[in-house]
Amino acid sequence: MNFQEILKYFVYAGLIFTVLAGIAAYLTLMERKVLAWIQQRMGPKYVGFKGILQPLADGIKLIIKEDFLPSWSDRAVYWIAPVAVLVPALLMWVAIPITEGIVLDDSDLGLFYITAISVLTVMGLVMAGWGSANKWAVMGGLRAAGQLVSYEIPFIMSILAIAMLAQSLNLTEIVNQQKTFAFILKQPLAFVIFFIAGLAELGRIPFDIHHAESEVVGGPFVEYSGAHWAVFYLAEYMNTFTVAVLTTILFLGGWVWPEMPFEGRLHDFLSILLFMFKTVSVIYLIFWIRGTYPRLRIDQLMAFGWKLLVPLSFLNVVITSVVLFYGFSHFVLSAISIFLTAVLFYMISNRSKKYDSGETVNVVSASQLRDSQR
Repeated sequence: MNFQEILKYFVYAGLIFTVLAGIAAYLTLMERKVLAWIQQRMGPKYVGFKGILQPLADGIKLIIKEDFLPSWSDRAVYWIAPVAVLVPALLMWVAIPITEGIVLDDSDLGLFYITAISVLTVMGLVMAGWGSANKWAVMGGLRAAGQLVSYEIPFIMSILAIAMLAQSLNLTEIVNQQKTFAFILKQPLAFVIFFIAGLAELGRIPFDIHHAESEVVGGPFVEYSGAHWAVFYLAEYMNTFTVAVLTTILFLGGWVWPEMPFEGRLHDFLSILLFMFKTVSVIYLIFWIRGTYPRLRIDQLMAFGWKLLVPLSFLNVVITSVVLFYGFSHFVLSAISIFLTAVLFYMISNRSKKYDSGETVNVVSASQLRDSQR
């Protein structure tokens, strides 16, 4: 590898970081606008036209804010943790295509590579908790690790079902096989499992137990401030965009059109527009869920992962393999998957009613307490 190739990789890395950082910054504005619309308020509107410069103002504020290093912290681990969270968020984009031909490395093992890299993020969260030497931070880091273990299995199983259906781990090939039917029509159950597990791995509401302020006082980030705190949330919004892009590629057909009357650069431009429209729609759904659903308790979160998603994800892989092995029509796979998706939503609904129907805390009046002590 000569100097020019090394320089080229550094330029690519800088370009990826700049683009993703800009997207992540404006995802914060989009989220605040969506939440304001849901909650019937205005949202950011004073900084720039309609609040368009609000992310820039927030970034400047965090950069100039005083940084804080607790005297009792493990300095090396404390400083490395933000980098350990940010780097995997960038590395995944080595193999993610935006349209056919626009990708750094169109690897035949691209999906495997992305799945392996996605697991590394939790290491940074555990390091942040341990390096802070704060009981709430350590508890938040361990919660993040437990949450990842619970939801990484259904996340990988849903990806495996798509890889079996496409007979490929190449993301471009997976998209090209959806020219007739998007895989969400053949694997709606895998889509639901992938989306829910993706939210859990992101730590987005309703799965934000590892940094819930009312429970663990901010979790692994409790001792961070300024630019270092911003790096964690920059990585979170980068990963949010990545999950939305992967959802579009694996289930929504990516950039392909059923019928495309144009060719050449106009075709590429319209394909990118379609790809971004689908991605923004998925991101809007993620933000809509944040503004609609409350946070789960940790016991509810773990039970939901192990008792519902893990068994259904394994069952989905078994059914997919049987359908492919015996050469059944994909309509059979689609019908079974729709039925299992309906069962999943029914079980979620029933569990919600069960938690709503009874008291989670035994409320005792003062008079009853006095009587019991006599």
